Parts: sequence; structure tokens; C-alpha cells
Amino acid sequence: MNVVVVESPAKAKTINKYLGSDYTVLASFGHVRDLPAKDGSVRPDEDFEMSWEVDSQSSKRLADIIKALKDSDSLILATDPDREGEAISWHVLEVLNKKKAIGSKPVKRVVFNAITKKAVLDAMANPRDIDMPLVDAYLARRALDYLVGFNLSPVLWRKLPGARSAGRVQSVALRLVSDRENEIERFVREEYWSIAGKLQTPRSDDFTARLTSLDGKRLGKLDIKNEEQATAIRTMLEGAEFKAASVEAKPTKRNPGPPFTTSTLQQAASGQLGFSASRTMQVAQRLYEGIDIGGETTGLITYMRTDGVQMAPEAIQAARSAIGKTFSDKYVPEKPRYYSTKAKNAQEAHEAIRPTDFSRHPKEMRRYLDDDQARLYELIWKRAIASQMQSADIERTTVDIEATNGSRAAMLRATGSVTRFDGFLAAYMDHREEEDEDEDSARLPEIIAGEKLVRQTIDATQHSTEPPPRYSEASLIKKMEELGIGRPSTYAATLATLRDREYITIEKRKLIPEAKGRLVTAFLENFFKRYVEYDFTADLEEKLDLISDGKLLWKDVLREFWTDFSGTIDGTKELRVTNVLDALNEALAPMAFPDRGDGSDPRSCPTCGVGQLSLKLGKYGAFVGCSNYPECKFTRQFSGEEGADGANGSNEPKVLGQDPETQEDITARTGRFGPYLQRGEGKEAKRASLPKGWTLDTVDFEKALALLALPRDVGVHPETAKMISAGIGRYGPYVMHDGTYANVENVDEVFTIGINRAVSVLADKASKGGGRTRSTPAALATLGDHPDGGSITVRDGRYGPYVNWGKINATLPKGKDPATVTLEEALQLITDKAGSSKSKAKKAPAKKAAAKEKAPAKAKAEAKPKAPAKAKAAAKPKAAAKTTTKKKAATAEEE
Repeated sequence: MNVVVVESPAKAKTINKYLGSDYTVLASFGHVRDLPAKDGSVRPDEDFEMSWEVDSQSSKRLADIIKALKDSDSLILATDPDREGEAISWHVLEVLNKKKAIGSKPVKRVVFNAITKKAVLDAMANPRDIDMPLVDAYLARRALDYLVGFNLSPVLWRKLPGARSAGRVQSVALRLVSDRENEIERFVREEYWSIAGKLQTPRSDDFTARLTSLDGKRLGKLDIKNEEQATAIRTMLEGAEFKAASVEAKPTKRNPGPPFTTSTLQQAASGQLGFSASRTMQVAQRLYEGIDIGGETTGLITYMRTDGVQMAPEAIQAARSAIGKTFSDKYVPEKPRYYSTKAKNAQEAHEAIRPTDFSRHPKEMRRYLDDDQARLYELIWKRAIASQMQSADIERTTVDIEATNGSRAAMLRATGSVTRFDGFLAAYMDHREEEDEDEDSARLPEIIAGEKLVRQTIDATQHSTEPPPRYSEASLIKKMEELGIGRPSTYAATLATLRDREYITIEKRKLIPEAKGRLVTAFLENFFKRYVEYDFTADLEEKLDLISDGKLLWKDVLREFWTDFSGTIDGTKELRVTNVLDALNEALAPMAFPDRGDGSDPRSCPTCGVGQLSLKLGKYGAFVGCSNYPECKFTRQFSGEEGADGANGSNEPKVLGQDPETQEDITARTGRFGPYLQRGEGKEAKRASLPKGWTLDTVDFEKALALLALPRDVGVHPETAKMISAGIGRYGPYVMHDGTYANVENVDEVFTIGINRAVSVLADKASKGGGRTRSTPAALATLGDHPDGGSITVRDGRYGPYVNWGKINATLPKGKDPATVTLEEALQLITDKAGSSKSKAKKAPAKKAAAKEKAPAKAKAEAKPKAPAKAKAAAKPKAAAKTTTKKKAATAEEE
């Protein structure tokens, strides 16, 4: 008997089937040890000794492995084929050796790039030892992340209230997003014009040509600056004669790109499928671990965490064979294609992402897959097979046209292209045309050099330069990879951390830095500049790669880093908050104190006119306040925008009207926590925050009156004779009846919903098995099927995110991002929850009996006057636990 350890329970089941009864395959469910989130887990003064902790769930899994090892002949470590997988094998081995569970049994490491029978059996036939340089690189990376997070985050807490955390890669990624926002704010638009002519050949074929030079001078994009210039040029061209000066048709080849890496897959899935990076990785994980096809679970793609762009020789041959069968032999190039990466720090130890079997066409696989899986598999299949196809032959035609009007002359240019042979482009076409149909819509009509052309129209079009676009997830990942920041396999987690910390928001797939995020970036750039520099971070990644290659010692890299970093941390001990505010006021001036457009000082207080506006730091973060406090109590939210009440950021109330019943003023205001409406004054005043999507400049008196009147009575339920009400709560707009809440589609419906629609919404809720107090939250993600049947989903409930299977709900650990939950983690949480519930059910009668027996003593104890003191003492551990949790969350590294 041989014990095999893998990471995933889904893989364990499949691999056990491949290996047979001589093997017992057990899952580690990822890492079995981690650094405790407390001081001393990494000790620089002890040559960077590290303390590892095994949690209770991992202890159970390790106990299962130890039990299985007692009757085994060998231990085979078969965790994932990457740095983290190597580290997990090392951790498992370390724990088992400490517990003396292995003895003289042989231990081997195997890796397989795909979950197929052949890949697994080939790997078992070629075992190796644990790659210690790769483990050393993991240890160095983990120590660095801990030292940065655990030492830099507390500085933020002390000097920048409201900040959550800083991290080695997280903070640099945030700087990229913030710097782009700075570029956008500083951007000054420029007007420019373009001139184009619609011309006709003697054969009456129309085409368009664009002006490229005037009177012998080549025109740049911004050279025609205003309408006056544009009109003069258009007038000249309208009276000109046109002749085709030259016609050049040049054949070119368009080559396919390499198969996907982790990074390029995330970028393509974002651009073409609209997937977030985390969603892409979740779906890819499922395709890698295997899908039930004809009664057998088979992995459809190779391992999805890779920087490599090369395919294995046997995969290249399989791709070439599939190309010939699917497209014909003329699409198979004479020689196989080989690729090399252009990204910095790329490690090419693993294959690119590809199908495990090219004969599994996406159309045939669709019936076995859900929609997300089918779309991502198709993307991967097309890219991989196209990478081994013939180049596309394209003929590009350029026509230069001479326009003369008296002594003046101009040149225009028309371009077009024709695809003579589609080559690899055929892989991306859903419906291929006839082979002879090799023309496309971008072609030009036949134009002969020297022939005269007829002017149809001359158009002058106004444009303005555009600021650089905000990053999307895809473009930020591309930029980070180009700069060599972080590792592609961790970008999804980095972005999730920035969202969780509320440093960025994502609107229409664009990353927008929050005020909090820009504050953190400005602080770090002023006081920890070196550690958010792109080159420094990339250089550190190169050193980590050299460790994994065995060319650097990991503790040497840590010593070099810690010497300078600890000195910088110590230098902030004398840093006063006033120094921080002075630096932030200067760095964030355009955002904190926007130009009012009237020539006045943006920092003068709009209320008292005496004080100067400055950033202030409060319990919940930064806001703008007057230096003349407490005489002047002016404040406004620090959001980078002027106050929505039209007073250039002033928080002075704007009266919208009077309530017809109470005769009190209804006012629009901006507070430290955002815009809101208020009826009346004082402590008894009714207030209402604006719903998402509403702004103060679009709220009129009628809307304000309706919002302040919520919740509103909709009508009496026809079955219960109890009132149905509608309102806006913590979880959005809802209708409520007899303690049951049901969400409605949008905020506007709260003000218009009638009794019939409300009854229907509530009935809908009841039919789905909703509870009596709140509606069941919609699934954030479907992770896959439980081995016993039924889907496993991730949801966000009243008390935080959790995983659900049937009637079992298992809360996620604190700090765990719901977007990064894997199927294996969810299965373990559900298993533990189910076991815990059974245990409690069995113990309940005994507990009840014990309570009954001790009832007199309990009553006696309750009579004692010292009970309140006992309760107070019991509360202390809870507070301590809260502090520990906060530290743990703050030190979590985004990689």
C-alpha cells in the first residue's frame, strides 16, 4: 500500500481511480501550516527563524495521513506543480518527520501537469526529491510578506487612521491605480481636427482617404489646431484636382500568439468574456481538476498557474494532428512553432495552459460543461490550437493621392487589406466561409497609379485629446507583468485584497482608487518611497527567482532587505501627525482642494473665510476641515469631488422645500460619511442616506420627500390581513410582510410598487424556501457539485460570507475573501460543519441532564451579587480575540 498526498479532494478521488487499490490518495486541502498572525512568527534577530502553526482542520487531515502511513510502504507527495505546491509537500513532510510518522519508508515527490490517466501514471513512473531551492524561494517570499505587512501596517494604523493594511505587492499595485488617476486629473484636453475626403475612381467605386501632408509638410495628429485652420484646408481641397500618385500592394504575414499563461488567460477572459481574474481562476481550476465525461472524471486543461508559453512535444504533435483533421492539411505549418516569453522574471518550468486532448472540440464539450466552463474552455482550446497553425497571408494596399489647387498641394492616403489565406484566424471563426472566399470588408477598390480621381465630399472633424484610460483588471495585470511586479498566479488575490480593503472600487470594469487608497499611496510615497518603487519591487522578484534557481541564498536576501526596511520603520517613530498632514496636503492638493473656478484660494474656508482648509484624520479616516476649529466647524467628506450641494464642497445645508405636514425644512447635506437628506433640526431630525446611484445634485424636493417617508405602507396582504411595507435597508430595497423580507429589483420600485406586485415578490420568496426574517442571499459563485450530489455555492449573508450545500451553511474564516474560495476549501468547511452539528446533536441530551442536575447550584450562584463582575471578566478574552483578528487581517499578504 502506498499513500499519495494531493491538495484537492476532487483530485484525490479521480487519481485514486487511476492508480487502483494499491494506493490510498488523501487530500491536504491546500496548506497545512501557516505563520501565526502575531509578533515573533518571523524573527530577524534569530537569523529569520520562522514559527509555523497547524490549525485544527489541518490537524485532522494530517492525522488521517499518519493513520494511513502506519500500514503503507511509501509516501508519495503529489501536490500541485508550482512553488506553493512544492511548499505544501515540504510542510507535510516536516510535520510527519516531527511526529516520527515516516520512519524508514521512502518518500518521493511527483508532479503532473494534467489530471489525466496518462499524465498521472507517467508522473508516478518518474518521481524525484523535493526541490529545496523552490521551497527556499517560498520561505523567503512568505517571510518578506510577513515582515512588510506586520511592520508597515501598524505604522499606517498609528499615523493614518482609517487605513487597513499595506503589503509588498498590494501597495505597488495600488500605486499604479492611484498614479493613473493622478494622470487623469492633471490631463489638459487639446482640440485638434482631422480632414478626410470621400473620393471616386473612374469606375464609380467610392473610398475614403485621409490628409497626411500639406504644402510639403507632413502633418502630425495635433497640427490642425482649430476650426479656422480646418476650414481653410477643406476649402482648398474642395477646389483641388486629385490623382493617384502611387499604389503599393505589399504581402505580409500575421503570426499566431503563444498559448495562454496565467496572466494572458486572465487578460483574454476579462476582455472577451467579461470575467474577473478570480472568476477566471475558479473556472479554470474546475476544468483542470476534471469534468465527468461519459462516467469518468477527466481534466480538460493543463495546470492553470504557469508563466510558460511552451507546449510539450507530444502536445504539439497532437495539436498538429487535430489541425489537419479539423481544418485540413494546408493549415499545418511545415515545422512546429516554438515560443519564448517576453515578460520579466517569467519562469518557464511548466507548460502553457492548453487542452489535455485537442480532439475534444469545444462544441462537443459544451454538453458536459456549464456556460462559464464552456466559454473558458473554448477560449483556451482556440488559442492553443491556433498557436500551431499556419500564418495568415494578408495583402496590405497603400494608395497615396496627390491633390493640387494652383500653387498649393496636399497628400492624402488610403489604406486597405485583403486576407488571401486565413491561416490561424480560421480557429477563431465560428462559421468558416468557402475556402475560395478570401476577401474581407477592409479592402479598397481597384485603383490604378496615375489615374484621376473624383472628389465626392471633404469632411473636417473636430476631436479632442483624451486622458489615459483607467486600468481594467486585465490592463493592470498586463502592466504588473511587464514591470515584473508580483507573480501572475497571485494577481487575482492582489486585486481582491485591494477591493476588500476598500482601497479601490470597480465600476464598468474600470479600477477607481478610493480616497482611502489614494491617502495610503500618498503616505507611502512620502515616507516609504523605496518600497513602492516599481524597479525595487521588480528587483526583489528577480532575487526570489534566483533563489528558486539555486543561485542565491534566501536568508542573504532577507538580511539585505531587513537592514534597510527596519531602519525606515524606526525612522517613523518620531514622525508626527502634523508632518503627515503637511505632506498629504501637498501631495493630494488637486483632490482635496479642487479649483473653485473663481480665482479664489482653494484652501480658504468657504464658511468663516478666516481659516485654511486642511486634511484631518479621524477615527474613520480622513476628511477636510477648517483650521479655525472650534470657532468654525466646517467639514466635508474627503472624496476628491466638490460637494454635491453646489457650494464648492461646503457642507452648508441646501433647502429643498418644506414638509407639507410638519412644516419643517427638508435639506440636502454632505457629512463625513457621505451625502444625506434631513427633515428638521436637532437630535429628533429625520435623516436618510442617499441610495446607491443617487447624487445630491439630482435629488429634487419630491424625491427627498419620498425618501424621508420610508418605509411606506403598500397595502394589506389579502391572506393574512397584515400590512406590507416597502423600504431601503442594509441589503438594499425590499418589501416586508409579517417579519419576512424580500428584495426588489431596484430602489425606484420601493416608491411605486403596488399590492399585487408586492404579494407576488413575497410569494416568490416563499416558494424558494426563504426564512422568515430575511431573503436567502443570491449566490456569489457556484463552485461545483458535492460528491453526494447538489451544487456548492458561495453567498454573502447577514453575518458575513459563507458556503452553502443543501441545508448546510458554513461560515468562511475571518479575513477570507469569498472570491478566492476553492471547491476543496468549501468541501472541508461543509464536512466540518456537518460533523460539528452531529456532535452537538448527540451531546445535547447529556448536557440537558447535567444542567437539570445542577439546577439548584445554578440558582444559588445566580443569587450571588458578584455575577456582574464575572460577566465582565468573561468579556476580556473576546476583546483580545478581536485584536488578534485585526492584526491577522492587516498582515495578510495580497500575493
